[in-house]
Parts: sequence; C-alpha cells; structure tokens
Amino acid sequence: MSKVKKVTPSQIRAGKADFPLIGMPLGGQPVISPTKKKSPIFDFPKKFTDDDLRERLTSQQYNVTQKSGTEKAGTGEFYKHKGKGSYLCVVCHEDLFASATKYDSGSGWPSFYDVQSKDSIKLMADTSMMVPRTEVICSQCGAHLGHVFNDGPKETGKRYCINSSSLCFRGEDK
Repeated sequence: MSKVKKVTPSQIRAGKADFPLIGMPLGGQPVISPTKKKSPIFDFPKKFTDDDLRERLTSQQYNVTQKSGTEKAGTGEFYKHKGKGSYLCVVCHEDLFASATKYDSGSGWPSFYDVQSKDSIKLMADTSMMVPRTEVICSQCGAHLGHVFNDGPKETGKRYCINSSSLCFRGEDK
C-alpha cells in the first residue's frame, strides 16, 4: 500500500503535487489523494503570488490558508459570530457559506451544515492525523478552509468545520 503524504494548497498551485480521484463521498464531490499523475481539477482560476498573499493576509491567515494550519479552538473571530450574510474565502472572496447554515457544533470552530454551492469547494483526503479526515479547500484559489465530517445536523448530516482565519464576512446589507 502506498503512503499518502500531506500536500499544502501552495504546493498544488506551484505544480509540485499531483492528484487522482479516489472516491466520491459527501454528496458526490471528489476526494483526492496524492500520486504521480497530474489532475486537471487543480488548475485554480484565481492565482496569487506568495508575495501578494503575505502582504494581504495576516500571519495567521497565511498559515491557515497556505500551510494548512489550524487556529486554536474557540479563538476565531467567527466562532460565535451571529451576523446575517455570507462567509467568503479570505484569499479570493469566493462565496462559501450562508449564515443561515451556521450552527454551534461545540467544536470550537465555525461550523456549517452546507455550502453556498457545491462548486465553491473541493475535498481532499487528509491523512496527516491518526484518523483520516476530509480537507475542504476553496475551488477558486486552493486555500485551505478546514475539514468536513459526517456528524452534522439532520439537514445534510455534514459538519463543515472551518477556520475563522480562512474566512471574511459580507453582511446582508452590503
């Protein structure tokens, strides 16, 4: 059995990682795993230089979105946020989650039971921990957002556990 190694979104954008599809769980969205064959699904339409990202993002936002980092539980700006509107990718401003799908999962991170559009995210197999997980990345720029689990509320059964540092918010009145 081949070993699956962790690959960051910045490695994908730089063309240093290749992925085939390994399954279609979670509502038919592809979950991928590293291998030697290149997959065209990672030709992200929105591209940014590393210098641009370091200039625009805080060090925490850069670590989370570009290095697949995780903020400390319960500390994120949007963990207990209750505003009405949309949560966007902090890197490219892709519309990701509606406030109507946000709920308190008790995890310490903003949690959503659905995405705005299935086309706004991509899912990747994440075997960096003892228990395999499914990583959520922005489909437009490849930013790491968080993970999705199958223990969410009855509406979808999914819990998108997302780092606040990967998000920005647009209120309904804007």
